Amino acid sequence: MGRSVVTRGVTRCAICQFAPRWCTCAGLRTLECPLQVDILIHRREAWRPTSTSRLLTRVLPAALGHIFSQDLPLDRNRIVRPDRTLWILHPAGDLPPSPVAPESLQVLLLDGSWREASRMRRQVESWGRLIRLPPGKPSRYHLRNQHSEDRYSTAETLILLLETLGMPEVAAALRHQFDLHVYAGLRSRGAVVEAEDFLAGTTLETSLPTVLRDLRQRRRCP
Repeated sequence: MGRSVVTRGVTRCAICQFAPRWCTCAGLRTLECPLQVDILIHRREAWRPTSTSRLLTRVLPAALGHIFSQDLPLDRNRIVRPDRTLWILHPAGDLPPSPVAPESLQVLLLDGSWREASRMRRQVESWGRLIRLPPGKPSRYHLRNQHSEDRYSTAETLILLLETLGMPEVAAALRHQFDLHVYAGLRSRGAVVEAEDFLAGTTLETSLPTVLRDLRQRRRCP
């Protein structure tokens, strides 16, 4: 793919981690969600601008991120909420039961490569119930090479869960933020054609028209 502002050492926005030219902060729309969302983030993912775990903690103010490192033990009591049922999302789990009240759930997302996610799973699977989601549309996370169409980014996993639990409005609003993240990421790499092709499959032109227009103009990060 085209040039990368990351490898060139360009200054990044402290919030979205994109270069100022492609900062997405003006498009940030925070959301309220009845789920308690926690994200176990592999240390290698923590500061990557392509990471969607950072996107989730920006969009969902109540979401909590926890850094995973093999050198540091995890403290279950600091993560698991005793007043909620914990679901750990992983393809090795069971399909979610139905019906279920979102207000009763805590969801733990595993953010890392598939090998890293497997290691994280082994450390936390005894904490709650492993849950896999029903198949959805192919991943649109064009910032990384997906080895299979049924493998999703962390943000897409949460979007699919929200849809499964009957919260299409919240899922759609989160999808807008995800789409903006991917579009800006592609443009930051100089992948103009791929970015415009991606944009054609989104509703950003109508959902965030001013933000999209401003992204195409030179500006400073707020």
